Amino acid sequence: MKISFANLALPTTGAAVAFVLEGGKLSASAAALDKATKGALRRAIKASRFKGKRGQTLSVLAPAGAKLDRILLIGLGKAKDVDAKAMQRAGGYAYAGLANTGRTALSVLADGIEGAKVKPAEAAANIAYGARLRSYRFDKYRTQEKADAKPSLRTFKVLSKASAAARRAYGPLAKIADGVEMTRDLVSEPPNVIYPATLAKRAQELTKLGVKVQVLGEAQMKRLGMGALLGVGQGSIRESKLVVMQWNGAGARSTEKPVAFVGKGVTFDTGGISLKPGAGMEDMKWDMGGSGVVIGLMKALAGRKAKVNAVGVVGLVENMPGGNAQRPGDIVTSMSGQTIEILNTDAEGRLVLADALHYTIEKFAPKFVVDLATLTGAIIISLGNEYAGMFSNSDQLCDRLSKAGKQVDEKVWRMPMGDAYDKMLKSEAADMQNIGGRAGGSITAAQFLKRFVGKTPWAHLDIAGVTWSKNDAPTVPKGGTAFGVRLLNQLVANHYEKK
Repeated sequence: MKISFANLALPTTGAAVAFVLEGGKLSASAAALDKATKGALRRAIKASRFKGKRGQTLSVLAPAGAKLDRILLIGLGKAKDVDAKAMQRAGGYAYAGLANTGRTALSVLADGIEGAKVKPAEAAANIAYGARLRSYRFDKYRTQEKADAKPSLRTFKVLSKASAAARRAYGPLAKIADGVEMTRDLVSEPPNVIYPATLAKRAQELTKLGVKVQVLGEAQMKRLGMGALLGVGQGSIRESKLVVMQWNGAGARSTEKPVAFVGKGVTFDTGGISLKPGAGMEDMKWDMGGSGVVIGLMKALAGRKAKVNAVGVVGLVENMPGGNAQRPGDIVTSMSGQTIEILNTDAEGRLVLADALHYTIEKFAPKFVVDLATLTGAIIISLGNEYAGMFSNSDQLCDRLSKAGKQVDEKVWRMPMGDAYDKMLKSEAADMQNIGGRAGGSITAAQFLKRFVGKTPWAHLDIAGVTWSKNDAPTVPKGGTAFGVRLLNQLVANHYEKK
């Protein structure tokens, strides 16, 4: 879909979108459209339950007195609550409301809203951004889909009095959307297409943006002592990989410590010898969601030329029940030197992250490290599909992540940690065991990871409940969500970029 900006003027043909505030108060452009259509909009509102509340929509077909095919009214709620996030949602509603109507083009009348928290240029840019996010569709394998089942919308034009400034403001947002789309693509691909070697190859595409990418194979990881990560992948015919991505946006001469992000990349998780039930196992193609987020984030940061030094590290494995697979009862030695007794081979993501976290901290000494993983089903029991679970040794990092999450509508909820949970990992045969029992499963998983970060400020985001959605949201169509790309980009923008 082509997104463009133009000067504010009433369209005379095609489909138009205008905004209404709570109480049925028409924006200036909506009022002008109402006048041009001889009161058709006010009559339609009066004859409906549409009140201009946030998220409400009302479609008016072939309004009298104009050559327009239809007008879509979108409620913004109260003016004081209209911020960038609200305009992104509005853009998503605009796209979704007209994408499958047979119309190929629409014009959004982006008025400045008096009393809103966003200026006209920012509002227009975020409308376009929201539409871009909502328009994502993974359809590369649909070879026989009928034309009338596909979205018809091809052109999305935002009309604003500040069109030039809006176009400039949209530039970096489009680069973030590029990162989001890459993550959604990676998470949506089937496991016969995305496996450690091919996912590493996709990460190498970032070199075009100036990202330095290094791929470590099994021989290199063995020399480094990564027994925890390598143990997970030893049952697969696919070679495990560790991908290291570096973006030095703070300047060639900068000695600024980097910020670091680590992702779990289990490209397919059968559970290994501790085999998962067959029902729903196909969903385990997205058990590499954390790595997909880190790769997409690095694309977003490099694409918008973020003035920060950032490192992304992803551990890529396939967990299969082969003849050489890791067994319950095995003991492995991690890169940190700590030994781990394997009680359940389906608690594998934490083993991958243990070595990836230690490697990242030892090699780069970052300001902080955030890891992302579809780590536990238990977090879905705790938080459903609304929040990612957040575990941390740093109050400051938690506060900053929470604020960033609210800004971009990718919410996190801090979970407890403590010595009592840590003791549940006590092993009779090694330094620790890889599970702590059914109680507090997400917490004991986080306590396991904490043993590999030392004093480095660290946060673990368990994204098992938010990586894939079965329902559409205003800016997130059902399927892979890319939850975390916008959140972490906002974290960097808020606190860690050179001004």
